[in-house]
Amino acid sequence: MELSIAGGIREFGASAAHSTAVIDGDRRLTFGEVHDRSSRLGQDLLAAGLDPGDRVAVLLGNRAEWPEIAAGLAKAGLVMVPLGTRSTAAENAYILDHADVRALIADAALLGNIATPPPVVRLIDGGYEDALAKASAEDPRVPVSERDPFTIVYTSGTTGRPKGVLISHRSRSLTFYCSALEWGLGPGRTSLAVAPMYHGAGFAFGYTPVFAGGTVAMLRSFDAPGLLAALAESRAQSVFLVPTHAHQLRASGLVGEYDLSALDTIFFNAAALPTALKDWVLEAFPGVGVHELYGSTEGGIVTDCRPAYARTKPGSVGPAWFMTEIKLLDDADAEVGPGEPGELCSRSPFLMNGYLKDEAATAAALTSDGFYRSGDIAVRDADGFVTIVDRKKDMIISGGVNIAPREVEEVVNGFPGVAETAVVGLPDDRWGESVTAFVVALPGASPDPDAIVAHCRTVLSGPKVPRRVEFLPVLPRNAAGKILKRELRKD
Repeated sequence: MELSIAGGIREFGASAAHSTAVIDGDRRLTFGEVHDRSSRLGQDLLAAGLDPGDRVAVLLGNRAEWPEIAAGLAKAGLVMVPLGTRSTAAENAYILDHADVRALIADAALLGNIATPPPVVRLIDGGYEDALAKASAEDPRVPVSERDPFTIVYTSGTTGRPKGVLISHRSRSLTFYCSALEWGLGPGRTSLAVAPMYHGAGFAFGYTPVFAGGTVAMLRSFDAPGLLAALAESRAQSVFLVPTHAHQLRASGLVGEYDLSALDTIFFNAAALPTALKDWVLEAFPGVGVHELYGSTEGGIVTDCRPAYARTKPGSVGPAWFMTEIKLLDDADAEVGPGEPGELCSRSPFLMNGYLKDEAATAAALTSDGFYRSGDIAVRDADGFVTIVDRKKDMIISGGVNIAPREVEEVVNGFPGVAETAVVGLPDDRWGESVTAFVVALPGASPDPDAIVAHCRTVLSGPKVPRRVEFLPVLPRNAAGKILKRELRKD
């Protein structure tokens, strides 16, 4: 039997049809309802002329429809292409074109972010329910190999344009099973979906509870009081957060005012969790097991620093996760010893299939023996615990969002009076890193920094817009002419 991300919905739709699968405010969906609705969605899209393997974009915030959409597309053999709710029309247009998207499922309120919709459109709060009601409730059961992609997740890289990461049913089904084992996300357990489900990690940790027979409660938008209230109301036992959430929880001073007695597990990912902030989390949530993970869209979950080591291995993201091999390589691809820095590379069943339409980038991302090159520099101690010490790539991570500096640089460079730009991430207590543009003006020109930021907002989504614009007479370079961004980070 082939693994499929629709498997859990099928299994618990039959064995636990009346158990609650999804909570979204006052709305509840049982496993039987999610199973039925996902089958109807798959049938509707096939009847609309889509063929197995076609790509379907999803533009949706955290809400009840996410699990049924993912399962419905999988049942029909269709491939999901998530779009960011904060992405601009230009960013979405690139993805729709690059992925050859043939259909769109979107929140009607977000349709303004789509300049040219694909041929088939289903709008939630605008005809979606009518389409489901008219469709057959029979599970389409389109045969799909477990190694075929169920999703294409676009992630920014240092080359500017986002790359489409092909993720298989096998990869994420195994991730879901291991996550259920690690964090107790199965029957009788509730987890709160806080991170956006259009992100790779947000989807994985938001969908796992339903896949494994538990319950997911949706948090539609984040603020500290709303998160705490949702945890208290849902009686969630587990929640996935990024460090930005912890920063805001600490700043709110409200943690002790809510009944969080059901909460027993918090897992962090997406960016480094500063040691001081982790210490605060451990003190603010006594008795709660705190996990710190390391991973990526391409590599899946790679390491996990489990609660038993939260204090004894400060700064570490833990040893290798289930079924994962790790090695640290120097610039000559030779393995380094304990305590020596090297690029973190991993091999596991969770790895991507590759990048869509980019064989060269796929080959460059892998070693000759199939390990994924993370671009992160790490050290590993004698016990096998990994600590991330630097980034080989120039990627910026702000609020858990990956940002390619070159993409921002190209936009700033297009502003009148700008000669060249270097964009880096500078430390930020709230966001982890703050996008900062160092600009050299053309001779005689005096570009206004506020105008540059305003220009960026017309092209880039919010997290990518520079928070600071600084002017320099020249950018620091080495003898080969390469900009020395490490010098800018010292600013």
